[in-house]
Amino acid sequence: MKLDRQYLLWALGYAVVGMCLGIYMAKSLNHSQLVTHAHILLVGFVVSFAYALIHRLWLAQPGRLVARLQFILHQLSAVILLSGLLLLYGGVLPDSTLGPILAIASVGVLGGALLMIYMLLKSQPPRTA
Repeated sequence: MKLDRQYLLWALGYAVVGMCLGIYMAKSLNHSQLVTHAHILLVGFVVSFAYALIHRLWLAQPGRLVARLQFILHQLSAVILLSGLLLLYGGVLPDSTLGPILAIASVGVLGGALLMIYMLLKSQPPRTA
């Protein structure tokens, strides 16, 4: 499966999870997971969707190894970040425990963005008719 499609499927998965969390917060009148909800939709849905578009529209032949590494880094970091936020704002684990994990995951998301910029700079621009 091409990376643009994989990113799109992950993006839609994050959208569903984010919406379900939003509906839960509205129903329960407990908005303690607001930060998690926002991160699921932004880091998960919006960024993954943007990466899907970049792959589809601008990266005709990205370097396979770098593209796969970037995909894995972003998704793994996003899942760890979002899970950590869920645990933190759910009061399951303290910041002293989750802080270092969240920091590493955040740097991983940043690394994914930097790799995407690298791939975009190295790619040939699409040919127009």
